[in-house]
Order: sequence, then structure tokens, then C-alpha cells
Amino acid sequence: MQFYTIQQISEMSGKSKKTIRRHIAAQKLKAEKVQNKYRISEENYKIWINGTAFEEEDRGVFTKEIDNEVNNSYNINWADISKEWKVDGWKNDSDRNGYKFIDLFSGAGGLSCGLVMAGFTPVASVEIMPEAVETYKYNFIDKKGFNEKVKIRDIRTKSVKEELYKTVGNQHIDLIVGGFPCQGFSMSGNRVISDPRNSLYLEMLEIVKNVKPDYVVMENVEGLRTMLDGKVETQIINDYKEIGYEINVTTLNAADYGVAQQRKRVIFIGNRIGSKNYHPKPLYEPNNYKTLGSAICKFMNMAEDKSINHVFTRHTESMKKRLANVPEGSSLFKNYSDSWKKSPWDKPSCTIKENHGAVNIHPKLPRVLTAREIAAIQSFPDDFIFKGAKKWQLVQIGNAVPPLLGKAIGLAVEKGLKEKSKEKEDIVLSSFIYSYILIYFSHLPSIIFIKFFRLNLNL
Repeated sequence: MQFYTIQQISEMSGKSKKTIRRHIAAQKLKAEKVQNKYRISEENYKIWINGTAFEEEDRGVFTKEIDNEVNNSYNINWADISKEWKVDGWKNDSDRNGYKFIDLFSGAGGLSCGLVMAGFTPVASVEIMPEAVETYKYNFIDKKGFNEKVKIRDIRTKSVKEELYKTVGNQHIDLIVGGFPCQGFSMSGNRVISDPRNSLYLEMLEIVKNVKPDYVVMENVEGLRTMLDGKVETQIINDYKEIGYEINVTTLNAADYGVAQQRKRVIFIGNRIGSKNYHPKPLYEPNNYKTLGSAICKFMNMAEDKSINHVFTRHTESMKKRLANVPEGSSLFKNYSDSWKKSPWDKPSCTIKENHGAVNIHPKLPRVLTAREIAAIQSFPDDFIFKGAKKWQLVQIGNAVPPLLGKAIGLAVEKGLKEKSKEKEDIVLSSFIYSYILIYFSHLPSIIFIKFFRLNLNL
């Protein structure tokens, strides 16, 4: 059987190599990997070039026409959360605010942890990765005692959604959050718009439509904002507007909220109750960002401790020398600039990623960072324990939303919820006062009633 390379397919079809790689990633063009290189059979090439996949533009779930002009200059309402920052619902039950949330695509629970810090209470979560579910269950159910039914669940399954609705029951849900999988939206590598993972935000949309929380928060990689020249972002906003949610969106940097790491994420915040969508005003300036060293210095002389995920990688002596010789700000391997990197001790770390188990180099010691140290850089509390093999611990931590970023978002959402609640209270109080006045004056002679109102109205 004849096999072709991507270069040959490009020459034969007139399509760019980048487009061909996208079609392979989207499974429109079937290919096999031989010695880490793609090979396409003659049969699969013919199916592809003669089929609809060859003619279709690479838009995937984003196929419907967007009539509105793309406008990414949304008005951002910045909330000053500095006074509320001392709140810590993770440590103190007394700091809980009574607001309830559901976390979709919860992972190990980074965003959930941050919302609990802000005072929110989790009532349900959905996650498909077994190790992450085990971690979530241990920290939120076994240790913190939250009343959740946590198990491995695929959000795309109808029975999972029905079970979620049953679990929620008649409870009023104040917030639904979701960091829907973002690999297809990533700025690194080939951005595959038709990647099936990109449609998972529609699953979240369906759940929001059914549960009707007051607020919704979505988190994704910064690269989403530029996809299709901003049309992907616009469509997400329009989709939520159709079900009654006004959305504001901007990019937040975790370092602005006390995370020892430069990590930018696009954050969508929306509500259906006519309140403001607040984003948290930065708490730190670049000149006083928390440094990598300040996050991990307490582990410098600590012995290995498996119970807290502080397990050392076994390096050969030659590898230790290589790691020690890597300059701060550089990587061990030229082709892996975002992993095996040694971030400077006195600056925020580079973005922590899952990197399939590859980790960052310790700035001072001849080894890579432990899972516990990476969790500290991500701002996880020291008592937050990760389950599964070390490889999967690293994946969970790298994929997580930094809890302190989640806390900042939670405090901003709480401001909007409280303002709306205060507005309702004022309306109720005004109605009560008005009713009381009517009842009181109905017992007075009508002439006194009229004179009283003329006097007060200056008639």
C-alpha cells in the first residue's frame, strides 16, 4: 500500500501543510504515526480529497453566521477586592457567604478551591479524569465535608446531565463555573478550530440554560480571543445572550492576585439578574509580584514526604550537573522552551503547564521541582493533597486554575450578587414603608391626610 508524507499530500492537494495537520488533528484526514511522523495511506488520501472534509472551511462548531461586528472592547467593571481579600473560607467556616456554585470541568479543583476561599459553597462538580476526581473527592468531601456526590462523569452524556439536575433539585444556584478544555484553543502548536474538545463549551451552555444560575464564569486560554479574528469569542458571548446572560470578558494575569507565576487567562463573567459583571481589580503591581522563591523557599531543606506530594525525581549524577548548569530563565533542551525550564528565583515563575509530566527545574537545587512545590507556585494551600501517580499529580496541577485567581474572581462575583441582593432589600423595605403609611393614614380624617401630603410635597 502506498503511503504519503504531509509534504507530499500538500503538493498533491494544493493545501498548506498547516491545514493538513489541522485536518489530521480534527480526524478529517486519517493518518498513522510512523517513527513520530505522520503517514497517510493512498486510500485515506482519496477519501479525504473526494469528500466534504476537503472542501469545508475549518470552522467546526463555529459554523453559524455571526451578524454582529466583532468588538472585543467590552466595558470592564473593575471591583476593588482589597478589603475582602482577608476572607478565607478554605480555612474558616465562618467566612462562608452562603452562595452556592457548580463546577463543570472541575479537574482537581483549583477554581473550586479559590471559590471556597472566597466564601462560596460547592454543591456539584463534573470531571472525567479519574485521578482528578479522586483528588477533588479527598479534598472537598473527605477533608472539608462538603455535601457533594463526586464521581467520574462525562459531561457530554445525557444521563450525566440528568443526574446533575436531579442532584441540584430545587436549590437556588448562584454561580456555575467552567474552565472548559482549552487544548484546541491553545496558542502553541496548531490551533484546530474543529477540534471536538472546542464544542464542550456548548455542553456547559446547555447546563446553564437548564439550571439558570444567577452568574456564570468561564475560563480559557488567552489564545481563544484571537481565533477567527475574534469571532469565536463573539459567538460565545452571543450564545449566552440568547439564553439571557449579559457577558463581559477580559484577560487576567494570576500574578496580579498573589500567585507566584505569570499565567494569563481569558475570563468571561455573565449574569441574568440585571446586575453588573465585575472583574477583580489587580492587587499587586509588577514591581511587587510574589516570586517563585518566596513560594517554595519553605521546602528547600525539607525531607522527601510522600504524604504531601513532596517526592523527588531520581536524577543521575550527570543529569544533576546538567540541571545545575542551566542558567536561570533558560531550558535544558532547546526544543522545549516551556518545559524543563529554570525560572529565576527572584521573579514569578513562567506559566506552569501539564507538559505530559515534564516539569520545571529548581532554581537553586540540582533537581526538578516536586509536585508540592509546583502546587505552591500555583497557590494551592499546603493541605490540598493530590491523588494518583506522580505523573498524574503534575498533570492535575498544570491544568488547574490557580486558587488565588479563583478567589479573586469569586470575590468580584460576590460583589455583584450582594449589590443585587441589596437592591431587592431596598425595594422590599420601600414597599413596606409605603404600605405602612397608607394603612396609618387611612385611619386619619381625610382632611388631615390631604394637608399632610400637601405640606410634604410643598404644594
